[in-house]
Amino acid sequence: MPLLSVDGVRKSYSGVHALRSVSFELRPGEVHALIGENGAGKSTLIKIVTGAVAPDSGTLVINGHPVAHNTPALARSLGVAAVYQQPSLFPHLTVSENIALSLESGGFWRHVDWRTRESRARDLLARAASEIDPSRLVATLSMPEQQIVEIAKAIGADARILILDEPTASLTEPEVESLFGVIRALRAQGVGIVYISHRLEEIGAIADRVTVLRDGQSIATRGMSEVDRAELIRLMVGREVSAIYPKRDVRIGAPVLEARSVRGVSLTVRAGEILGMAGLVGSGRTEFAEALFGIRPDPAGEVLLRGERVRIAEPADAIGHGIGYVPEDRRQHGVVLQMPIAENASLANLAAVSRRGLIDAARERSLARDFVRRLQIKTASLYAETGSLSGGNQQKVALARWLAIHPAVLILDEPTQGVDVGSKSEIHRLMVELAEQGVAIIMISSELPEILGMSDRIAVMHSGRVASILDRTEATQDRILHLALGAAA
Repeated sequence: MPLLSVDGVRKSYSGVHALRSVSFELRPGEVHALIGENGAGKSTLIKIVTGAVAPDSGTLVINGHPVAHNTPALARSLGVAAVYQQPSLFPHLTVSENIALSLESGGFWRHVDWRTRESRARDLLARAASEIDPSRLVATLSMPEQQIVEIAKAIGADARILILDEPTASLTEPEVESLFGVIRALRAQGVGIVYISHRLEEIGAIADRVTVLRDGQSIATRGMSEVDRAELIRLMVGREVSAIYPKRDVRIGAPVLEARSVRGVSLTVRAGEILGMAGLVGSGRTEFAEALFGIRPDPAGEVLLRGERVRIAEPADAIGHGIGYVPEDRRQHGVVLQMPIAENASLANLAAVSRRGLIDAARERSLARDFVRRLQIKTASLYAETGSLSGGNQQKVALARWLAIHPAVLILDEPTQGVDVGSKSEIHRLMVELAEQGVAIIMISSELPEILGMSDRIAVMHSGRVASILDRTEATQDRILHLALGAAA
C-alpha cells in the first residue's frame, strides 16, 4: 500500500491554475524525485500534502487514511515531515531546544530534564550522521548544519513520509554524500522520501523513481533506469534544451577590476570576461565578494578600477563605481520579498526613476516593464509582490536590480542555485550577452559543470587564498577539485 497517494488534485489562486491535475504516489522505502521548472506546481503540491493549503478538488490518502480536510497538525500526526531549503529554526535557541520544541509535549510548568533533552538531541543528530554540538545556538550554524537539524527533528518524530526540498543547494560534495547516506538509511527503514531538486545528476544517484510536473500537471512518472538527463529536461520544459551553458567566444578587453590582497585574494577581471570562482564552501569566495562590494570592507586590500585605485568602504561606494552584486541568498539579501517587482528593480538606481527627489511612477513602470520583457520574468503584474514569484523569477528580479545601474563589474554569487533548468539557461544566456557588451563578470559557483561551461578563466580558492587560476582550455573537474582540496597546482 502506498504511503502517500495524490489523485487528480487541482488548485487555483484568483483564477490562475497552480495545479491543473496532479497525481503522485509514494511507496514505502522509496526515494521518489519530484522535478519541474519553477512554477510547475511542486511547492503547491507539497503545501497540500503538509496541510498548509487545501486543494480545490482531488483526493489525498496519507498512510492509508483518506484525508478530506488536511491541516499541518493532522499531516504531522500521520507521519509527514518536510525539510525546506530555508530551515525554520529559532536562531536564538540551542540545537537541542529547537529539536525539543518539535518533539516534546506538556504544560507550561512542566519540569525540563535538560540532560535527557541534550542526550536525545545528540542521538538524533548521530542518526543524521552529524556531530553538531546540541548546545550550540542555531544562529552559529551554517545552512547545511541547519538542514541536518531539521532532518534530526523529522527522525525524532518518526516520520514515515519525509519531504526534502532542495536539500543540497548549499552543501559541499562530502556533505552531499553524507546526506545521501542518511537518506539511504531512512529508505532501508521503510521511510518514503519525496526528493525535490533541480540538480538532475543527484536525482540519478539517489532516486528510485521520478515524477515530472509541467504547468501544474503531472506529465510522467518513470523509473530512474528508464530515463536519462536529456529525456528529463525534455519532459520538464516540453522542448529540447540544447545549450544549458550557451557560452560563446567573446572578445576580452582591458582589465576593468583588479583586486590586490582583498581578504587575501589577488586577481584581475577584464571587460567581456566571465571569471569563475570555484572552491569548497568556506573557502572565502563569498567573503571576497562582500569585501569588493563594501559589505565587509578590507582596509588592507586595494581595489583598482580601470587602473585607478578606488576606496570601497560601503555598498554605496561600490554602486557609485558601477559594481553590482547578486548575493547567494536571494530571499534574505537579493530581493525585498514584500516589495513589488517594479520597486525591487529600481531600488539600486532610484535616480533613474526620480524627478526632483520623488519617484516617477511612469519611469519606474517603464524600467520594470523592460526588464520583465528582457529577462522573461513570469508575472501577472509589475506590482505583484516579489515573494509571490517562483525562485527562478525572484533571481531574475535580483539581476534586474543590478542591471539597472549599467554595471561595469557584476558579481554573481551562486547565480543559478535552486532555479530550474529553463531559468538556468536563460540566466546563462543573459551573462553571455552582458559579457558581449563589455561587462566584467565574477561568477561564484559550487556547480563544477557551470564553472566549466561558463567561465573564460577559473580562480580556484582554498582556505581564503587563490590556489590557482586556470584557463578554460586546461580546466577539468578533477583538477579543480584537487586544487580546492589543497593539492599543489
